[in-house]
Amino acid sequence: MKTLLLVATGGAAGAVTRYLAGLAVYRWVPAERFPLATLVVNVLGCFAIGFLNDWPATRAAGSPELRLLLVVGFLGAFTTYSAFGAETVLLIRGGETVKALVNVGVHLAAGLGAVILGSLVAREW
Repeated sequence: MKTLLLVATGGAAGAVTRYLAGLAVYRWVPAERFPLATLVVNVLGCFAIGFLNDWPATRAAGSPELRLLLVVGFLGAFTTYSAFGAETVLLIRGGETVKALVNVGVHLAAGLGAVILGSLVAREW
């Protein structure tokens, strides 16, 4: 039961944070121009998971509870792969094939780069 509560608590916080991040990003770049909020949260989530995977407090020798709360719960709800897929399909259906390809390419490159960067930061810190 403790495990489920940790994941649920982290998930609730991650979902709310994702929603607020979307509101903040779309004040600067409207959603109809480019799905930037999804990109931002996915890249931040990739950085965070790279960091947490190498941060001693959440590794096997650290706290498995903290990993459940932050990685499984919070980041699981914060990042939005399903929204990324849906927004990419909507771009294609709207005749915005180039934007869709840019969206896919930037998500892939920035996401992988953020995981690597997060890991490097955690190892140096």
